[in-house]
Amino acid sequence: MLLTGHYDTVGTSDYRHLEHLATRPEALTRALRDCLVAAEAPAARLAHHDLAGGDFLAGRGLLDMKAGLAAGLSVCADFAGEAKPSGNLLFIAVPDEENNSAGARKAARMLPEICEERDLDLIAAINLDAIADDGDGSKGRVIALGTVGKLLPTAFVVGVPTHSGFPLNGLNAAAIAAAIAARLEWAPELTEEGGSAPGTPPSLLGIRDGKTGYDVTTPRVAYASFNVLSYRRTPTEVLDRFDKLCAEAASRLLQELQSRVSATTGQVDTARSVPVHRYETLIERLGQPERAQLEAVAASIAAGDLALPEKCRLITEQAWELSRLTGPAIVTGFGSIPYLPTNLSELPAAARLRAAAVTVAAEAMARHGSAVGCADYFAGISDMSFLGEAEEASLDIVARNTPAWKDSVRWPPRRALANIPTINIGPWGRDYHTPLERLHVGYAFEVLPQLLRDICRKLLG
Repeated sequence: MLLTGHYDTVGTSDYRHLEHLATRPEALTRALRDCLVAAEAPAARLAHHDLAGGDFLAGRGLLDMKAGLAAGLSVCADFAGEAKPSGNLLFIAVPDEENNSAGARKAARMLPEICEERDLDLIAAINLDAIADDGDGSKGRVIALGTVGKLLPTAFVVGVPTHSGFPLNGLNAAAIAAAIAARLEWAPELTEEGGSAPGTPPSLLGIRDGKTGYDVTTPRVAYASFNVLSYRRTPTEVLDRFDKLCAEAASRLLQELQSRVSATTGQVDTARSVPVHRYETLIERLGQPERAQLEAVAASIAAGDLALPEKCRLITEQAWELSRLTGPAIVTGFGSIPYLPTNLSELPAAARLRAAAVTVAAEAMARHGSAVGCADYFAGISDMSFLGEAEEASLDIVARNTPAWKDSVRWPPRRALANIPTINIGPWGRDYHTPLERLHVGYAFEVLPQLLRDICRKLLG
């Protein structure tokens, strides 16, 4: 069995005057408890209550997710001490989950070689990622049988720039991008329910225009990216819905702008519609010389130290210029690493893992004094997307519509996903990625290792 989790964390500068204590849990817990005595914000009041009660420990990365790794190592130590263990545990700690999951992606490709070298038959994997719960812990004490998928759809908007003293002579790209952002924020059309749990709505992650300095010309281009989570929807379905919402938002904006000026100015000669192109259709318009030029630019951009969405923005802008199309227009695509949803299949190995997980959860109260539930999905993105049972064929449309795919994502052509039956069992706590990050100590240090041991023994016995 494979036990795995990531060891990278976000930075510590957000702790401000307590940054020197960010990785010293006991001292930080005392300091935070004292700082929060008079806190008024609900999250801060809850943190003070937790830390004063003694059940929680504060610290950057303690919840997300060093405690999960520690639990996995504890189980490995127990197995190593047995005279005749019933099987083998393979422990892999990986970097970069907080960015692009380079570690898990490399591990997935290396697993066949590792197993061949050591004569291992890999039957299942347990990811050790943390779960946040602001309530009584019942949503954190769970075994997740799958994981949510994440895509980053993007809209590169081209307007018709004009002097701001004559705004009716053009069409503002930033205004179109803003209309798209307003239409897509929490859009039910892109919110997918995950089994028995409500879905997570989409949300704007970034929006900017293309101006590099101040002048009185309206923005010619703008760019917006969105966080979209899915459970069973394919990237094709997500992009189809995204395209329609972008077109609808632009159409509504044009109608609204026309109605605002028609009463005083009369009918204004402006665009009747804003066409939506996918990035791949933009590329199809290019001749061989233009494609070669675009590839050179993309390689140069990939060599720089920019975030993936920014690389995709710059490459899309270059492709638009080479297409010789004119605005207004919207070019849609994807701007980051895809995280595919995983579900336990009906194959025998997956069925055994599901049965073991359900049994261990049902026995947890009697065996370990803690109620534990089973959830259909782990609610956050995780390395399970690269280790678990996912449909790799659905990545084709993502590859064609992610401008930085070839030079920055560098997804291998074959066996990029491990496709091992995978579940998630990890610690729970609150407020990771913030200075209030804290871990529920009893569950993480006592119950969690026992749950992992129980499942490993059921599957390997």
